[in-house]
Amino acid sequence: MISTLTGTVRSIASDKCIIEVGGVGLSVLINPATSSGLTLGAPTTLFTSLVVREDSLTLFGFLSDEIRNLFELVQTVSGVGPKVALSIMGALTPEDLARAISQEDTSAIERVPGIGKKGAQRLILELKGKLADLSPTNKYQGHQPAWREQLTSALVSLGFSPKESDNAISA
Repeated sequence: MISTLTGTVRSIASDKCIIEVGGVGLSVLINPATSSGLTLGAPTTLFTSLVVREDSLTLFGFLSDEIRNLFELVQTVSGVGPKVALSIMGALTPEDLARAISQEDTSAIERVPGIGKKGAQRLILELKGKLADLSPTNKYQGHQPAWREQLTSALVSLGFSPKESDNAISA
């Protein structure tokens, strides 16, 4: 897999850019938020996700590893492909998406082009509990002991929220 590209920005559009790496120009699909963070002729590093299809190899680029990982997670939802996932990453910040999912706010998710009411409900259903670490209210607690992480994971798999699990373990 190609996980990062470091090179010079040779071309920028709202939906794609060309990054020259070692004399080779690579076309990378991006969203407008990523496009606005690039400067023509400047060196840059993009975090990428390579999507392999029967008839194509497509690179999707992001300004941070967090957004790239979220892009890949969103694609695990039934009916969400890379183009819709890219659209989600452009319309909502990771924190906004985590908040909308935790609060079951379908209207916030429906603002994304290509996502309707049923799609928003499916995103909430399938990603509930998986985005807790992106919530701005979640504080970094440092590295936890392995037993604590395993216990939290077990409680979450039983249906408890990560916050409830952490509170129960701390009690």
